[in-house]
This record gives sequence, C-alpha cells and structure tokens, in this order.
Amino acid sequence: MAEIHLSDEDRDFIEEQVKAGIYKDADEVVAARLRQLREETEALKQMIQEGLDDVEAGRVHSYASAEELSNDIKRMADEKRMGTGY
Repeated sequence: MAEIHLSDEDRDFIEEQVKAGIYKDADEVVAARLRQLREETEALKQMIQEGLDDVEAGRVHSYASAEELSNDIKRMADEKRMGTGY
C-alpha cells in the first residue's frame, strides 16, 4: 500500500473527529471519506453519461448570446416554480 502523507491541518482534523466520538480512529475517518468520494465520483460519471446521451439524442440547446441563455434559464426556473416545466 502507498504511504500517505498528511498536512498538520489534516491530522488535526482527523484527531478532532476521533476526539468528538464521530469516528473510533483515524482509519475510520479516512474510510468514511473514501466511501463518500467513491459515491460522488460514480454520481458524477452518471451525470456525464446522461449529458453525453442527451447530446447524442439531440437534446441540446444553442444560444446566440449569454443574454439568450440567461433568459432561457430564468424561463425554465419560472416554469419549474409554477410546476409547468421540466
């Protein structure tokens, strides 16, 4: 296994988590964060794939200006708030 070097700030944070009783030891702190990182990475991969699928299926919008994009975002937000959109 690779050797891990932590900053003083990271060591202090881990120690605080253990002292607070949130985790029983440093290994548990690191393992919990790695689980979270894996979950976030998988979610990101899924969102990227969904975006690629949308592009492939032609579900895309083109805008001539930033103002046009901004207006569309505002319109979609209004529709969502009113329950009539996306």
